[in-house]
Amino acid sequence: MSLRPVTVRVPGTTANLGSGFDTLGIALRLYNRVRVTPTIRRGVAITSPLAPEAIEGATAMVAESARLFFRRTRRASFGFELHVAGEVPVARGLGSSTTVQLGCVAALNEISGAGLGREALFDLVHELEGHPDNAAPATFGGFMVSGPVGKGARVIRFKVPASARFVTLIPRFEVKTSDARKLLPAEYPKADLVHSLNRVALVTAAFASGDLASLSGLFDDRVHQPYRAPLIPGLDRVIAAGVKAGAIGGWLSGSGSTIMCIATGNAPAVAAAMQSRLKDSDVRILSPDSAGCVVEG
Repeated sequence: MSLRPVTVRVPGTTANLGSGFDTLGIALRLYNRVRVTPTIRRGVAITSPLAPEAIEGATAMVAESARLFFRRTRRASFGFELHVAGEVPVARGLGSSTTVQLGCVAALNEISGAGLGREALFDLVHELEGHPDNAAPATFGGFMVSGPVGKGARVIRFKVPASARFVTLIPRFEVKTSDARKLLPAEYPKADLVHSLNRVALVTAAFASGDLASLSGLFDDRVHQPYRAPLIPGLDRVIAAGVKAGAIGGWLSGSGSTIMCIATGNAPAVAAAMQSRLKDSDVRILSPDSAGCVVEG
């Protein structure tokens, strides 16, 4: 076992893409770096500058990730310190928890010499999270279609055209995934389910073909966005402003609060238009990430 610290770069993600609930996701050039340092002490310590309640939650999440890793690999467990630094904000629908879990198990894999490949690392994070829409693009990069099949998950990857720009409006308030999921209905009308199937198929075909223009009009979701809209004031106005300024379309990223528009031109104008509808926010213009998680050393 190596005693040197290991740093893993993990991209943030945008998931769902409208109706692709728990299924579609894209990796973004917005990164967290997770550093794991083995210690002689047992247990896990978070060294990132977080509020006490955030440290408690992060410690529990990292400890669970470590327990699963050591159990699956049958490697002797060891204590470690974990530090997270980077650009992916917490509780904004950009996959921050996935960056920590994936970064943790990827670093433990490197330190312990377990030799797990990307597929096995993905399987671990999928098991931890319970759904693969963030874990798949964070692990492999690109546009990912993923879902549970049997006892595992199946993933299919497509490259995102380099011309794509993801105009990312990040409100200055959090939305907890657990709160957002409570708003979803237990049952849906048949028409809404058929609409959802249609949109997921068309969005996937558009990315698979590289024809981004054909995404226009495909993000009118009926599965989760209408029910979560009360948590994000101005959601529909922000997307409409982005489209009017030249975006192909837009969606609620994950469970929010981030609002995403995709464009191939006029990205600065799209960003300005979106932010004009929700001023208490930050906006970034991001490119797609094609590498997924990377061990930096």
